[in-house]
Amino acid sequence: MKTSATTGRAWAIVATLVLATAGVANARAQTIEQGLLQLEWGDPAPAPPGQARAKSRFNAHLVKDDGSRIALDPVQARRAAGDLYVLANRRVAVAFGAPGKAMSAAPSIEAIVPADRTAQSAQASAVTARVAAAAPINGVTRWVTVMCKFSDIATEQKALPFFQSQYGEGVGQLGHYWREVSYNKINLTGSSAYGWFALPQPRSYYVTQENGKDKADLKKLFADCGAAADAAVDFGSVQGVNMMFNGDLDGYAWGGGSCAPLEGRASLCTRVTWNPPWSFSNLAPLAHEMGHGYGLPHSDNSDGDDDTYDNPWDVMSDGWSNVVRDATYGARPKHINIFQRHRLSWVDAARQQVLTLGDIATRQIALDYAHLAGSGNVQMLVLSLSPQADPYATVVYTLEARKREGAYEGSLAGDAVIIHKIQASGTAYSVDADVPPANTSNNEGSMFKVGERWLTPEGTHAVTVTAQTATGFLLTVGPPRVMSAPLPPRLQASGVSASSAASSTGAQVAPEGERASSTERCSRMGSARAAACTTRER
Repeated sequence: MKTSATTGRAWAIVATLVLATAGVANARAQTIEQGLLQLEWGDPAPAPPGQARAKSRFNAHLVKDDGSRIALDPVQARRAAGDLYVLANRRVAVAFGAPGKAMSAAPSIEAIVPADRTAQSAQASAVTARVAAAAPINGVTRWVTVMCKFSDIATEQKALPFFQSQYGEGVGQLGHYWREVSYNKINLTGSSAYGWFALPQPRSYYVTQENGKDKADLKKLFADCGAAADAAVDFGSVQGVNMMFNGDLDGYAWGGGSCAPLEGRASLCTRVTWNPPWSFSNLAPLAHEMGHGYGLPHSDNSDGDDDTYDNPWDVMSDGWSNVVRDATYGARPKHINIFQRHRLSWVDAARQQVLTLGDIATRQIALDYAHLAGSGNVQMLVLSLSPQADPYATVVYTLEARKREGAYEGSLAGDAVIIHKIQASGTAYSVDADVPPANTSNNEGSMFKVGERWLTPEGTHAVTVTAQTATGFLLTVGPPRVMSAPLPPRLQASGVSASSAASSTGAQVAPEGERASSTERCSRMGSARAAACTTRER
């Protein structure tokens, strides 16, 4: 059988992975399918005061060349890909194992690998072997808004000029926002809006009940809304479609990718968002869904619950807290965290600094505010922990500086160094020194300020915020020093005794996310010793 170079390469890569992970004798992969990986994130409407927000939803599909779709189990897909999100909207090869013993059991997913030739800005780190960036997003990313009305709902919440103006280049508009957050790496030039168009069916045709809950048929919505606008919109020249509906969907706004028969093609695939009125009336949730269209996953905080919308340092988590309000466009989007920027290749190499596990030098690092487009210093500091057998299980920490100012960041909780733990398929979790962690990470424990120190869980690196400068913070980073007196109990690593921690690293270490100020550590000493201690620790 004759195969293309891409197909042959995909088969070779998948076969190697499956045999390496399962062993030749136990390799169970039966079929390999290729196609476009489409991911869809569902984000619930804000909950009324006193009520819990609904959980996020997530779908993954492999769209084959004939237009058919294979639903992928999200848990298996994340495990099989390592970092599933870097493969969003890309051609992949999926290796399926043998079905289970039960006749109805679906085949397991053994591996998911890229099958395209897309350039990767950050291939695999020599230290961790984990892919740290998705396919680069650069240049013009033209979006179109298509406004569609259900056949049984006549209301038009906003007029066409409102949607057209959302893409403007003025402060507080999407064109300006995406230029700023990407350091001018992307723009929305040529983006526009069209509608309202009438859908052929009532809302009940597109939103049905499943297990007692509303479920929107995203594929039908894109197909019918796109078909209604096909004569007026050149879908072939856009990189994304924002659909606006005049009624609620299933309680969620959605973002990701989809395919539909448009422009005379059997299947045109692109980035897509699905927005009910509460979403398109505010730029923050709309930018959040566009972020999913670009392939960005959710961020989270470190409180351990199942609510992913509690990290207000990233619009890809909490888009409603600590926001700047706009009289026309509602809640403005905050910036994304520095790792999310890195995913899309927006952080230049000169602005990154990686300290590996074995790097024991002590150094001063000027960490500039993440929003500064013209920075000449580091804006993304990465600290690596011990490599794991599974490279995607290796944990790294990113540090960035944030400042409460500007059109989008003006309502942040404060000026501080913000730390994120990167794990679990590339999800960024904000670090919180408070015990227990706060439900929403706009607390003091999530902000590391002048005079405070944080240690990695393995005790390999200590970070002290030495000073605040006009453009960010000055950090001292190096191995923890041996202390002449024991640290307070709150600085001892959880699950590690003080003696074993000291013997293995040469210093007392803190539990993950713990930090202590010089004042706290030195307050138990006499005045003269306290002053000297504070000077040493700063």
